Amino acid sequence: MTQPLTFVVLNAARDDLSEIRTALAADGRGRLLMASDETEQISQNIMRWRPSAVIVMLGTQSEPAPLLIERIAAECPDTMIICASRNASPDLILRSLRSGAREFLRLPVIPEEFKIVLDRTVEFSVGRAETPKKRGRVVAVFSSKGGCGVSFIAANLAAAINKPTVLVDFNLQTGDLDLFLGVEPKFSVTDLVENRARLDDALLHSYLVPHSAKLSLVAAPREAGSAEDIRPEHIFDVIQVLRERYSYIVLDTPHTFDGNTLAALDQSDDILLVLSVDIPSIRSAQRALQIFDRLSYPRHKVRVVINRWSKQIDPELQRVERYIGDRVVGHVPSDYRAVVSSINLGQPLVESQPASVIAREIKRIAATITGSTEGHIEQESRSRRMKSIFRRSTASESLSLRETLDKA
Repeated sequence: MTQPLTFVVLNAARDDLSEIRTALAADGRGRLLMASDETEQISQNIMRWRPSAVIVMLGTQSEPAPLLIERIAAECPDTMIICASRNASPDLILRSLRSGAREFLRLPVIPEEFKIVLDRTVEFSVGRAETPKKRGRVVAVFSSKGGCGVSFIAANLAAAINKPTVLVDFNLQTGDLDLFLGVEPKFSVTDLVENRARLDDALLHSYLVPHSAKLSLVAAPREAGSAEDIRPEHIFDVIQVLRERYSYIVLDTPHTFDGNTLAALDQSDDILLVLSVDIPSIRSAQRALQIFDRLSYPRHKVRVVINRWSKQIDPELQRVERYIGDRVVGHVPSDYRAVVSSINLGQPLVESQPASVIAREIKRIAATITGSTEGHIEQESRSRRMKSIFRRSTASESLSLRETLDKA
């Protein structure tokens, strides 16, 4: 089965949900779409999303669960229902199966049993599989600290991919990616959310603003107040719609770990964690990686990128890697004048100055995401250059950063 399994969890306590997240991450075949204790809200999303399976957490009495299970089984026959509980009495198991559940998961999670449940979910999904839909790759550009150039990286990365790509501005209060691309949007992500249930190709394209033959933008709302009603499930819906129509979806995300941001990060295949080489940014990146670990994001999903890097003042990148506990995969050089000029012109730097060192590095990062062989060749060349830079760097150039990181 090539498509990953998708799960929705209902009525899970924090510890139970953490166990399920960890078990899914360890197995690698499934991803959690949503977890909630709002029965009506989540049931509506189940009907719309049609996930591979729904995990319904049961108490000892399982009061409303049978009715919900019967409803899901009747309206979503292609979704497998799994009941779970820490009180796995024979009577509770029997009642859940009679209601329409196909599996029962005992808690705490036992890895062997969890694998069997996922195996059976795969079998269930394969038996009911329709013609697979297109599934574009989602790349979120994120920093938990403002001022690191996330929007610049997102806009240029989207332009550098050079395949059917949509750039989404999820900075719902302050987004300005339209300025980076030099376009004037008439609609925004709010319009996609409000009309998500009836989006066809024609309506979707009317809400997007084209920048080039291969790049379009979903803009942020012009008025911040118009985005107040956007919730995590809306973020999921928008991403799912775009996945089915574009090869790549690049998300410019806010600097907070709120519900909407987490919804975007959860659905992303890659997260570019952007930082600059200053102590607050480095510490913020370290904390973000710790949060990603608690969310059970696999480390291969996260790619650390340093923006505004300068070999004259920032030679101790290896020390930064040791401090944050992850490898840096990209170093976008510092060139304030070129960057500001590209933003003022409304044209990504990878297009206005394609031969510049900044453009070459962003193109290399894009190539590693798309799997281009050019990216691997450039990576080897770049690694040799970086080693040379490290050898030429003097101790005096990096003394301040070294001392500060040692104290941090």
